Amino acid sequence: MTELAHAERAHSLLGASKASQWINCPPSARLQESVPDTRSEYADEGTLAHELAEIKLRRRLLPCNSAERKRLDDALKVVMANPLYGPEMEGAIQEYYELVEERYMAAKARSADAVILLEEPLDFSEWTAPDQGGTGDVVLIADSVLEVIDLKYGKGVPVSAVGNPQIRLYGLGAWYSYSYLYDIREVHMTIAQPRLDSVSTDVMPIGELLEWAETVVKPAAKLAYAGEGECKPGDHCRWCKVKATCRARADENLKALAHEFQDPALLNNEEIGSILFIAQRLKSWAADVEEYAFEQAKRGVRIPQWKLVAGKSDRKFTDKEAVKARLLDAGYEPEKILKPQVLVAMGDLEKTIVGKKKFTELLGDLIVKPPGKPALVPETDPRPELNSVESDFANIDMEE
Repeated sequence: MTELAHAERAHSLLGASKASQWINCPPSARLQESVPDTRSEYADEGTLAHELAEIKLRRRLLPCNSAERKRLDDALKVVMANPLYGPEMEGAIQEYYELVEERYMAAKARSADAVILLEEPLDFSEWTAPDQGGTGDVVLIADSVLEVIDLKYGKGVPVSAVGNPQIRLYGLGAWYSYSYLYDIREVHMTIAQPRLDSVSTDVMPIGELLEWAETVVKPAAKLAYAGEGECKPGDHCRWCKVKATCRARADENLKALAHEFQDPALLNNEEIGSILFIAQRLKSWAADVEEYAFEQAKRGVRIPQWKLVAGKSDRKFTDKEAVKARLLDAGYEPEKILKPQVLVAMGDLEKTIVGKKKFTELLGDLIVKPPGKPALVPETDPRPELNSVESDFANIDMEE
């Protein structure tokens, strides 16, 4: 891709980014079709990070003549002038392109004529519907191995490559485009989340990937494209544009309230365990419904029995420097009106100021990692179970 126009990409009906939704809940594709996309600062930040990554990778890993170097340098200036650009983004993307460079060098070690493709259009319409495809951030091909690498700049939700339908569709699209040139037998699918220090890779023989495409993707895509099938609520609802108004999701959550209790007066611990799962689902659903109603009200659409009012606000200074000058002129001592200097956050020091390697060398002996505050989580959580707060957290201050 030569335009570096990440924000202008069109999202197809059966795009890879929503594959988890339309595979698990086929009608969701058509139900969301008429709902406009909304841009957030987080999305704009992610777009900018992808642009920065592409510029860095093209400049570092691909041959560039003088015209291409100038184009990339000009594009880099535009990125760096964006208010969303900063040291954290620079540090995260540096980690990402070092990972890509490492994987590319490994590919070249396997094959001297290894290929790297950046922002590569990928077509997986063979298994979905006409003109359905996406864009692979990085595609590497060396001998019998194809690897696709996807950058996730967000840090809110960890994303694993294992069993991930989005990265699998990217792998399919890359294989479909280049299988006539290369004898690809294995597909490596990697998701990098540099702000979470997370890199995960799923490896599949091409036969298994094609079987998944034929038995899982193709039937679901046929239903989704036709707007047919059954609405099935689940974790895939998280990014659905109609999650707040989906009747199937509402029915599923309200069904959970019809829990039959054994004792009419008191709940036992087994029932408490079940109710915690129900409560998590209901809290998430309630938050989505509240957000939807709030957005409707802001647009002037009345929600029966509810109204939009001004919330509580706090006083603030219009000019802090003027406040400081006036107080000093009035004779107040600086130490009484100004906060003393404080050390910047450890993460900022490590990632954006000192650098990871030097940070460990310089400050490693001055860092401890005390146990985190106890949290109640489902048994499926990979963290080890505590014996008790009293024994495992003895002599630890549990106050905030």
